[in-house]
Amino acid sequence: MTSTSDPSRPSAVARLEAALARAHAPEAANTFTALFAESARGEAEAADRRAAAGNSRGPLDGRIVSVKALFDVAGTVTSAGSAVLRAQPAAMDDALAVTRLRAAGAVIIGKTQMTEFAFSALGTNPHDGVPGNPRDRRRAPGGSSSGAVVSVVDGMADIAIGSDTGGSIRIPAALSGAVGFKPTSGFVPAAGAFSLSSSLDTIGPIAATVADCFAADQVLSGEDAVSRPQMASPFTFRLIVARGRLFERCEPEVLGAFEHALERLRSCGLRIEDGSIEPALDDVAGIDKIGTFPSIEVGATLRGLGLSSLDGVDPKTRVRIEAGAGILGVDYVRMTRLRQAAIRSFEQSIGNNEVFILPTTPIRAPLLSQVAEDSAFHQANGLVLRNPRIANMLDCPSISLPISVEGLPVGLMLIGRRNADRSLLEIASCVETVLRASPQGA
Repeated sequence: MTSTSDPSRPSAVARLEAALARAHAPEAANTFTALFAESARGEAEAADRRAAAGNSRGPLDGRIVSVKALFDVAGTVTSAGSAVLRAQPAAMDDALAVTRLRAAGAVIIGKTQMTEFAFSALGTNPHDGVPGNPRDRRRAPGGSSSGAVVSVVDGMADIAIGSDTGGSIRIPAALSGAVGFKPTSGFVPAAGAFSLSSSLDTIGPIAATVADCFAADQVLSGEDAVSRPQMASPFTFRLIVARGRLFERCEPEVLGAFEHALERLRSCGLRIEDGSIEPALDDVAGIDKIGTFPSIEVGATLRGLGLSSLDGVDPKTRVRIEAGAGILGVDYVRMTRLRQAAIRSFEQSIGNNEVFILPTTPIRAPLLSQVAEDSAFHQANGLVLRNPRIANMLDCPSISLPISVEGLPVGLMLIGRRNADRSLLEIASCVETVLRASPQGA
C-alpha cells in the first residue's frame, strides 16, 4: 500500500474533495447518514502537512475512512439505522475505534447507512432509505454494513469500518464486490458502538484489498503499524473446502465461480482438499433450536437505552426481537454454554496452518423488488446469513474476497483458526494475489 508521502499519490485534500463530490452525486443517495466535510477537510490538510514534513503516522495517514452509523461520533446521534433512536442524546465522545482511526491520521468522511440495529443482511432500511448495489442499483447491496460497502466500491472512501455479528461485513463485501474482514471477538474494542449482540459483535473493515483491511485492522486492534501483511507462501498452509450443507441451495453461477477459483488456486500450487465442518454445524444447529443471541441481546441493549416499546421499529426487525424476548433466562445460559463447548470443539478440529474455504453467500445480490414482501425477505436474509454466521458462532476470524466474474459479484470466504487473525490475513493475501493474477480473476 502506498504511503501518503508518495509523490505519485494525489494529496489527501484532493482525494477528499473527489470523494465528497461522489458522495453528493445522485447515484450515491442513501449511502451516508452524515457527512463531516468541514472536519474531514481539516484532517486531510493536517495529513498533507505531515506527509510534506515526512512525519507520516502510518499506513492510514491521509486515507479516507467512513464509519458505520452505529459508532459514536462526538456531537452526533448514534441512530444505528433506526428512527426510534433519533431522539437519543448526541454522543459526548467518539467510539474507541473512531478515536484510534483519528490518531492514526485517518480522514473520517462520514457515517454510513445500515440496516436497523444491524439486524438484517440484505441492506434494506425503511427509515433512512436503501443505497443501491454499486454493481446494479436495482439490487440489494448487502448488510448490515450497506452504506459502508457502497462508500468503498463507489470511491467515497478508501476504507469503511463496519460491524459483523453474523456476516454484516462479509455479506455486503460479497454481494457488492469488495474485501471484508471479521476479526476474532475481542481483538477490536466495541466501546462506543451500538451493540446488536454482545456475544457475537465484531468490528472490522471493508476495502478494495486485503492490504487495506490489514492496515485498518492493525489500527483498530491497537497493534503497531506495519505497512502490509506478509504474504503466506503457498506451501505453508492448506485450504480445506467445507463441503456439505453450506453448499446447498447455491446458485449455479456461485458454484461455478467458486469451483473455477479453486482450479486457479490449485494450478498455482496451493494445497486444497475437501473436508467437512458438519460436526460444528450440528453444534450451531443445537443452539439455534433454543434461540439466537442477537434476538435476545439487542432487546437488552434497547432497554439499556430506555426503550421499553418496539413501536416504530421495522416489522421485519420487530418480529425477530419479539421472538428473543420469549426466551427464558435459563435457556439463554444453556445457549451460552453450548456455544463455548462448540468453540472449543471446533478449535481442536482445525490445524494451525489450515483454513476452511467456501462461498461467502449461496446467492448473489437479489433485486430489491424481489425481497420487498416479508416471506421473500426472510428467506433471502436467512440464505445470505447461513454461511458467514458460522464464523461468528465459533468465534473465528473470517474474510470474504471477491471473485472477479462477469455479471454480479461472488464472494469467496476463508475461515481461520480462532485468534489466528494475522495468519488468516497472510493466507488471504496469497489467495488474493493468485486470483488477481488470473486473466479472469478465477
